[in-house]
Amino acid sequence: MGAPVKPVITLADLDKLDIRCGTITAVADVPRSDKVVQLSVDFGDFSRTIVCGIKQERDDLQALIGLQALFVVNLAPKKICSVLSEGMMFDIGYADGLLPAALAQPEFAVPNGVRAG
Repeated sequence: MGAPVKPVITLADLDKLDIRCGTITAVADVPRSDKVVQLSVDFGDFSRTIVCGIKQERDDLQALIGLQALFVVNLAPKKICSVLSEGMMFDIGYADGLLPAALAQPEFAVPNGVRAG
């Protein structure tokens, strides 16, 4: 893909991210948006609404229900198309133009809420 490596960070910088595995329990359309959908994600002890721009990437968004993926859960909440997003889903390849981007997923099923790192 040829993208340059980003600047070096410290382990302390990386430790600021709270990356957890969660199961997508619902996918909802976001009205008046041709890019984003609203995911409901189960993290075991809590659940979150995550808005992500995958609407045009997949033919069957409902097929995401039941899949586990990695999410940042301590990102500052932000309103996206009038929906409060409480985190960010990791995908693989989108920044390099790969469509659809692959979900960053565990090798095998793990408990919801388990931390990456």
